[in-house]
Amino acid sequence: MAKITRKPSTYLYPVPVVLVTCGIEKPNIITLAWVGTVCSDPPMVGIAVRPDRHSHHLIEETGEFVVNIPGEELLEATDRCGHASGREIDKFAATGLTPEPASEVRTPLIAECHVNMECKVRQKLELGAHDLFLGEVVAVHIDEEVLDEAGHRIDYSSARPFVLTFAEYRGLGEPLGAYGCSVKR
Repeated sequence: MAKITRKPSTYLYPVPVVLVTCGIEKPNIITLAWVGTVCSDPPMVGIAVRPDRHSHHLIEETGEFVVNIPGEELLEATDRCGHASGREIDKFAATGLTPEPASEVRTPLIAECHVNMECKVRQKLELGAHDLFLGEVVAVHIDEEVLDEAGHRIDYSSARPFVLTFAEYRGLGEPLGAYGCSVKR
């Protein structure tokens, strides 16, 4: 198969789409797709935010944020939060999303999201166009209705998270195989 060479860019795809809440007095929501797990012990996630974004200042100021994982039913609200500035509008009011008190941080969760991860900033790395905030996960909230029958794992067909592939949102589709399928034969 022939390949072409392109200039360096971010061709990692798909990427998860999340709603990050930040701020305390006037909480804000920012839609991010440049996020990921960076450590399992302690559990940590990384979120990349441009320094000129309103949310960047709020995260720096408070040292905390919440990663909220929306389901497909929140696609329109998620997209709206990514195309408006919290400097100009109250994104909770504009989207109808509900702020809910967190248990370990002062920043609110989004009630309508099936999974919420409360995070405390442990480090900020200045990378260039974005700063990477490394947040230790200090509490996780999961809606019971998206857990499997045993109550241990998230049932993704119920939670229906979505991803971004360049400029297009996509659902996860059907499972292709279980982790370790290549060695369990």
